[in-house]
Amino acid sequence: MRATYKTLFVFYVLISNVFVNAFEPISTTFLVGLGVAAVGRKFYNYVYESCDSKWIYFNSTGLEVALDQKLFGQHVASRVIQKAVTGFMNNKNPKKPLVLSLHGWTGTGKNFVSQLIAENIYKEGMASSFVHQFVSTAHFLHLSQIENYKSQLQQWIKGNVTNCPRSMFIFDEMDKMHPGLIDCIKPYLDYYEHLDGVSYRQSIFIFLSNAGGEHITQVALDFWKAGRDREEMKLLDLEPALSLSVFNNKQSGLWHTSLIDKNLVDFFVPFLPLEYRHVLLCGMAEMSAKGLKPDRDVVDQMARELVYFPKSERIFSSKGCKTIGGKLDYYT
Repeated sequence: MRATYKTLFVFYVLISNVFVNAFEPISTTFLVGLGVAAVGRKFYNYVYESCDSKWIYFNSTGLEVALDQKLFGQHVASRVIQKAVTGFMNNKNPKKPLVLSLHGWTGTGKNFVSQLIAENIYKEGMASSFVHQFVSTAHFLHLSQIENYKSQLQQWIKGNVTNCPRSMFIFDEMDKMHPGLIDCIKPYLDYYEHLDGVSYRQSIFIFLSNAGGEHITQVALDFWKAGRDREEMKLLDLEPALSLSVFNNKQSGLWHTSLIDKNLVDFFVPFLPLEYRHVLLCGMAEMSAKGLKPDRDVVDQMARELVYFPKSERIFSSKGCKTIGGKLDYYT
């Protein structure tokens, strides 16, 4: 498709040149040349992603529906994400970038939520050139290179925000990041109107981490043991202790970080461990995504053979919905 657009554009320029040459060059070249250049810019922006409203626009309803229909067992996270992102995107003059820290065990939906946010802001979703994802075990592997990583990360963020203020940065595996590294981006998350001529206030920063998963699971387990409905849990039941446990976790990239100490993280978003019923919903959704007719019996058979904890009660799925795609290939 893009190759065809390129061909049409070259053809248009050639035709325009012929049109110009048909008239007296001194009086027409300048005016028509400006017209061709303007059309060229519009055509380029139509074909290639640019930092404007054609490629970047927030779909609040789309995000709300996606969270409601595609994210299972995460009523707290869904509510926080929807309100936080909608409030930020509708604010024409935010005082700082939006900073979200998503916490919970693997397979509970942290990466998936990041994807949903991107899909409802950027036309190209996660493939957008304005969405940047860092994975600690891939991009920041060696402790001996930490000073280089800091410099490179600062340059990368500054360069990309300069190019497009409405940029998104996702840091995955924060629990595996070297402590102290993430502090290098503190100035970009703070309440500065401009920093060396660049404003970071329209950007979004998302941290993904397994750190805090123990605390979140314990709260969920206490609710279950007390016979209380899972949906009764609120952010206030989880966030205060969650932020403290993450701050004091020496195995986390957020250990004693100034981002927490200076209150630059807007929300610590807890992702609850998933129960058997949520795994079923994930399985049915996965079958639909694969183009298969959802079969409750097939999904039920798959879900029953997964590992659950605590061992005696078997309440929560140890891997959430993470391995369901591969498991269903076996059962179907």
